[in-house]
Amino acid sequence: MRDISPAENWLMITLGMALSGVLYSVLMYPGDSVLIGAVYAIFMGVPLIAFERRVLFRSLYRRIERLPTLAYIACALIIYEIMMSAGFALAGILMRLLGWMEPSPLRGIMVMPFEVFLYALAVCALIIFILRVRDLLGRDVFTSMLISRYRKPVREERVFLFIDLADSTPFAEKHGDLHAQQLLKALFATFAEPVRRYKGAIDDYIGDAAIITWPMKRGIKDARCIRCIFEILDQIEEDAEIWRKKFGQVPRLRAALHGGFIITAEIGVDHHKIAYFGDTVNTTARLESLCRTLKQPVLISADLAERIALPDTFAMDDLGMHAVKGRGQTIGVMALRSRGQIVPAETLDLRIPAE
Repeated sequence: MRDISPAENWLMITLGMALSGVLYSVLMYPGDSVLIGAVYAIFMGVPLIAFERRVLFRSLYRRIERLPTLAYIACALIIYEIMMSAGFALAGILMRLLGWMEPSPLRGIMVMPFEVFLYALAVCALIIFILRVRDLLGRDVFTSMLISRYRKPVREERVFLFIDLADSTPFAEKHGDLHAQQLLKALFATFAEPVRRYKGAIDDYIGDAAIITWPMKRGIKDARCIRCIFEILDQIEEDAEIWRKKFGQVPRLRAALHGGFIITAEIGVDHHKIAYFGDTVNTTARLESLCRTLKQPVLISADLAERIALPDTFAMDDLGMHAVKGRGQTIGVMALRSRGQIVPAETLDLRIPAE
């Protein structure tokens, strides 16, 4: 499945908005140029979608997102009205200056009719709904389910990243399960933007762990899978004071990367899910458990490491061959770190002999 660039994604959204404006012009003003409806729709709809996608006014969106549901809906509607009214006025002024519209009172050009607002709101709500369902399922899962790609099991190569919160049990025992769940919710929210930026997909949350995956070619391109985990770690470090203030500590993560062939299939009847089966998934989980033993926050299998052109900002330390639980043979293990990060010498001597 070919990567869709952010520019292509926004181009499709813009075209969708333009087509909705053309449709409105054809239905409501058959004698007018459809270009006018397209321009109005783009100016009114694209900024609203950008706001929903946290491209415009991100801090404002985060504030209203924390509100109770009814208050959030009310605030969102007010913001939608303001943004669409501003877009309608700007589009009208622009087309008036370009001579695309016949001279008429400015009020008729700049003040959005109520029926236009309702139509634009319905179109934007539909697009936002589709985008949110896609975010909920993951872009790849959403697309794959639409085209029934995995209705029959498929053998493919994928990269898996397992991320686990260290010391989650002691935290829950000290602060209670409710506060521990709030910590996990905030932590998993931190994963979202780096995963999206580096074209990955969050497959599942299991307890205090998250499973992130890429098709092999996409994951190793530009070392996306490596950049993703270190951006997550850097973000947590940047927000260290916020974590301490809210939860009394900064989350410590353990992470492991591995890749290989797996079987991908759509399963379930009432609840559909795209699931991954095979030794690659199990090995990644076992590799993550080695982080504690080897005293390393990020590990990668030697097999996957050999396929990635490592950026200069990162370094790998060879930890040798290790036996992993449930696997009949040893696996080469590398420690990943930011270049310049000091590695305790004793961690490089921890070798588990093969049985």
